[in-house]
Amino acid sequence: EVQVMESGGDSVQAGGSLRLSCVDPGRTSSGCMAWFRQAPGKEREGVAALRSDGRTSYAESVEGRFTVSGDNTVNTLYLEMNNLKPEDTGMYYCAADHSSARCLERRTSMFDYWGQGTQVTVSS
Repeated sequence: EVQVMESGGDSVQAGGSLRLSCVDPGRTSSGCMAWFRQAPGKEREGVAALRSDGRTSYAESVEGRFTVSGDNTVNTLYLEMNNLKPEDTGMYYCAADHSSARCLERRTSMFDYWGQGTQVTVSS
């Protein structure tokens, strides 16, 4: 089965920007797509979600700095990250699911399809 694939991770200085991309060629459409991140020793957290109707939600820690966009009908997702901080460092994962129910809650248990992750490192 073709897997969800992320790209765009890199090492940047604090205050810099990155754009992450995700494609999910294994499915024709998704009810919900989202970005998660996981720092060493911490639980995976939902960063941003995009529902099939265009509604979005963000973690409070990234509100105003990150922007999620994409097209659920062709299973593409982006994350524009500005004013990056060292605490944004982590492995970023893209996730997708057929259902849009509770999408905006960004819970890991909701998603059936996951990518392998792309590393983002922000240095001070």
